[in-house]
Amino acid sequence: SGLLTRLQTSALAIRTLSSSNLFSQNIPSCLWKLGRLNHVAIAVPDLEKAQSLYKDVLGAQVSETVALPEHGVYTIFVELGNTKLELLHPLGEESPIASFLQKNKTGGMHHICIEVDDIKAAMTELKKKKIRILSEEPKIGAHGKPVIFLHPKDCHGVLVELEQA
Repeated sequence: SGLLTRLQTSALAIRTLSSSNLFSQNIPSCLWKLGRLNHVAIAVPDLEKAQSLYKDVLGAQVSETVALPEHGVYTIFVELGNTKLELLHPLGEESPIASFLQKNKTGGMHHICIEVDDIKAAMTELKKKKIRILSEEPKIGAHGKPVIFLHPKDCHGVLVELEQA
């Protein structure tokens, strides 16, 4: 009887909490929603060695190298089941990855990419919230979908890419 009373009391408390604003008061209402983590991007000084590590040593499924001139990078995707790694290597001297690798000679994490259901609504709302976006309009990313990047200084030191789901 004591266990049943405790369970009933717990159920009542959970119903009370969930119907109150306690859980929802810190969740902003948005016209857009964040989705899943699409990928973590890693800048690499040697694309072939990095590709070999994930494919030959770790046994991952690895894509072919794709050049993305608009972004100044070569990219390779490593499939991980629930997400991907994106290996980035500079395409030309003006590549943002070239400057990243000048500061980080052995490479390292460059950005994270999170899917959104409405990239235009996200841009509008983020601008209102004083989050800097690194381009005026979305560009087409490696998956053929619109992407934007958020300034790392506005995202606690992390370069965040948002991709239209």
